[in-house]
Amino acid sequence: MSGPVDTPESWEVVSSADLFRDDWVMALRADVVRRGGHDFTRLVFEHPGAAVVLAVDDQERAAVITQYRHPGQRRFVELPAGLLDVPGEDPLLTAQRELQEEVGLRADHWEHLISTYASPGIMTERHFVYLATGLNPIHRGDFVAEHEEAELEMHWVPVVDLVEGVLNGRLTNGGLVVAVLAYAARQSKR
Repeated sequence: MSGPVDTPESWEVVSSADLFRDDWVMALRADVVRRGGHDFTRLVFEHPGAAVVLAVDDQERAAVITQYRHPGQRRFVELPAGLLDVPGEDPLLTAQRELQEEVGLRADHWEHLISTYASPGIMTERHFVYLATGLNPIHRGDFVAEHEEAELEMHWVPVVDLVEGVLNGRLTNGGLVVAVLAYAARQSKR
């Protein structure tokens, strides 16, 4: 394989100060970075990341949810997903749990589809996207839907309609966009 590649690199951090840190999973800090003899400040929003599930049935339909998101001020069409808020937990286990809790499904087959950084200029958030197939209904377990999740709705949508919705700008949730386009690209190579 040839072409460009992201490479690990870390510049010297002279100091770091918390601007906000909650007791859950998120923080905002100011790092003073040194490069080439110059110091400059960069804000870093710490976020544990998320697991995203593109669950596709044997009719090429995907399980999607609609959910209100206050920062975006809209109800988004999304994929089942959840924060990586259990320290040390494999993102695949998070994905499996979220598929069960949010849409009452389990999958016989799991495949890592793609991983991305949400906005690496300011956030540590990374998304691990999985393809789930061989779907079967399962009890949602002891999951209790609260707040926005209490109004979560699940729908089956043909993947081709999701691709069209992404390309014409009707569907804009980042996790859904990345997962659907990665899946479509993969399918086009088969």
